[in-house]
Amino acid sequence: MRIFSRILIVSILSFLALTSVAFAKGKKASKTSGSVGGTITSVPVMVLPPSTEKTTLDNLQAAFNGESNANARYLEFAKKADAEGYGKIAGLFRAAARAEQVHFEHHAKIIKELGGVPAATIETPVVKSTAENVKAAFEGETYETTMMYPGFLVKAKQDKIPGAVDAFEDAGKAEAVHAALYKKAMQDMNAWKGQGKGNNFYVCPVCGNVVEKMDFMRCPICNTGKKMFMTVK
Repeated sequence: MRIFSRILIVSILSFLALTSVAFAKGKKASKTSGSVGGTITSVPVMVLPPSTEKTTLDNLQAAFNGESNANARYLEFAKKADAEGYGKIAGLFRAAARAEQVHFEHHAKIIKELGGVPAATIETPVVKSTAENVKAAFEGETYETTMMYPGFLVKAKQDKIPGAVDAFEDAGKAEAVHAALYKKAMQDMNAWKGQGKGNNFYVCPVCGNVVEKMDFMRCPICNTGKKMFMTVK
């Protein structure tokens, strides 16, 4: 009996020691993760678990409202960019505004199919300097492509609503392209000054993809023929 008790005590102490070591290693790893040799690691797409309180119809309404406001905001940002001499950035804002219109029209179609009525509350856009406006647009597009649309997509797939799945997939991919263009503008705003040639952008009428050059036959996102793309100046 005494031998059994000693064995039991030794086993418990060994287990506690191993647990402490594992905890210490995990804590150390959490402190060092995120950068290696001063290089920031890439940030993965964050997909929030779908809320059980929100339906896909609710998410479509939220997306419709968000895209409608983005459309209004980018049109005002374009006016400011023109006033400050950033002709190409103004063109990008107008192209993105047209793309957001493609998105909210797509969302509206699915909302109606599900028996809802599309509704948006358009807020007065907060317009600052063009540099600040581009940054705000970049942050908004990044949020949509990394968090909002991925979360909405998970819920739409769970609810088995193909139309919503297509709408969220296309919009999410297009917003990633928009974010990349805004990031490019932020990195060298002087290169985006001036008016005239070279300020054209092309918008896919199906998914809202925005491109600077038509160096493809079909849209990389939704496979729409390039002849269907809309030119925005």
